[in-house]
Amino acid sequence: MDLPVNYEKIHYRERKAVREEYIKVQNGLCYYCKAPLTEEPTELVRNLDINDKLFPESFFKNPVHLHHSHDTGMTIGAVHCFCNAVLWQYHGE
Repeated sequence: MDLPVNYEKIHYRERKAVREEYIKVQNGLCYYCKAPLTEEPTELVRNLDINDKLFPESFFKNPVHLHHSHDTGMTIGAVHCFCNAVLWQYHGE
């Protein structure tokens, strides 16, 4: 699979395959915090205050998210859901 892909132009089922490909490419590590995606994010990330009211109700149900640019729609990498919240809330990504 050629990465990146346009997140907005693929079906949600295809997003799962893209996320899995990023996990392989990233050797199972989070794109943002570099901790294993099978474990919790780093302590530095976990200590940040997240306003869960900023996110859709189902946002935290899936432990690994496919991070993408909201400007271009292009995928960036696989991240912990909490890291995705940090990227969104603190960095506008």
